[in-house]
Amino acid sequence: MARLTIPDENVTLTDGDAIAAYLANCGVDYEQWLPEHFVAAAAPADEILRAYAKEIAQLNRRGGYVTADVIDVSPDTPGLEDMLAKFNREHWHDEDEVRFIIDGHGLFHIRSQDMHVMAIEVEPGDLIRVPRGTRHWFNLCSDRRIRAIRLFQEAAGWTPYYTNSGADRDYLPVCFGVTHLAGEAAAEL
Repeated sequence: MARLTIPDENVTLTDGDAIAAYLANCGVDYEQWLPEHFVAAAAPADEILRAYAKEIAQLNRRGGYVTADVIDVSPDTPGLEDMLAKFNREHWHDEDEVRFIIDGHGLFHIRSQDMHVMAIEVEPGDLIRVPRGTRHWFNLCSDRRIRAIRLFQEAAGWTPYYTNSGADRDYLPVCFGVTHLAGEAAAEL
């Protein structure tokens, strides 16, 4: 289950319905999905897409998505740091960013219209839709692993438009908690 943290309010939500309600007020969709039949997290991409075909079709109708794929990122992904550098700075897209998490963990920081920042840690079973034009950034958690279904409104995918606001520098680049901090920093706490 996801965890939503609102630092400015000193609030953390772990109940799925409360998370969905809070994010809905900010224009962000959050749901929990279960496949019609079991599919292993390590299954081939086409098998995962077949297992979630009904849910993907529903999302396609709701959001005008035209294509879906499966992204698979791990510590062994070639060029991982360069890839992450594209996502861990505040940016926005001219189409929705939709992710359904199959395996691993990630952290979306989202800056609302009133400019307060919230962080949602996503894990397997979580679906998030960050609407077009919403300022956000993404980091992997300490497992440095995420496998997710992505949906796109344009076959070519989306382009990040960086804000260069520096807002992303004020927040931890990994999932919250002492256990996610490296070596000396964790020992000092």
